[in-house]
Amino acid sequence: MRENRIKTYWERDEAVVNGWLSLPTSISAEVLAHAGFDSLTIDLQHGVIDYQAAVFILQAISTTATVPLVRVPWLEPGIIMKVLDAGAYGVICPMINSAEEAFRFVAACRYPPAGIRSFGPIRANVYAGPGYREGANDHVVTMAMIETRSALDHLEEILSIDHLDGIYVGPADLSIALGYPPQLDSEVPEVVEAIDLIVAKAREKKIFAGIHTDAPAYARKMVEKGFRFVTVGTDLRLLTSKAAEVLQLFGRPGPDLVAKAASAGPGPYG
Repeated sequence: MRENRIKTYWERDEAVVNGWLSLPTSISAEVLAHAGFDSLTIDLQHGVIDYQAAVFILQAISTTATVPLVRVPWLEPGIIMKVLDAGAYGVICPMINSAEEAFRFVAACRYPPAGIRSFGPIRANVYAGPGYREGANDHVVTMAMIETRSALDHLEEILSIDHLDGIYVGPADLSIALGYPPQLDSEVPEVVEAIDLIVAKAREKKIFAGIHTDAPAYARKMVEKGFRFVTVGTDLRLLTSKAAEVLQLFGRPGPDLVAKAASAGPGPYG
């Protein structure tokens, strides 16, 4: 079965550099995969990608060693199982608020007896190669998003769920939950304190923590704090910011695109 390099990095306590895909095209995904990201996450929650486009993107990523992940729209077993059958090597699930929800999420990603995943890996068999059924439970990465007040209140219980590999901080929603405007790379003391708590508790439980970031320097700081999965750079952000940079040199198209580039974040937001 094809190696999941995310788990290989984690076994060495090394950070995974993740890119984010929100545009429904396999070409940009292929370009970013060949650029050398450790993993790329296809965003079905806030991106403009549907399931069929996601399949094409998974095929494009598979021409490289980059690990394909999918952020599903919600905690719904059908779409979780469907993206795994299509060849995703990991799932990020948003808005996990309790241990019970974390349990249901993990169960949807695991074949019995560890979970309830139905068998039908129509493309996963092709991508992963021989031994998929026997190895999937060990290879597929499960990451629950921590981004609400309820998730903070139930953090230790969530981190105690069997077969949960990681958690993923959605800083925009987390900021809102704490009473602040949505923001990436926050320096608001209360938000920073919550982020520090999340990564510390995850490391105590030997769960790998990830986070959505905007700037590479901030991502590196998160790695120093103990995060072992950092999203830095997305198709939309890279396209918008580079276009703004080039056009600004020629005095075009004015401050509008530049402002949009500055506020685009790695978006869609975590």
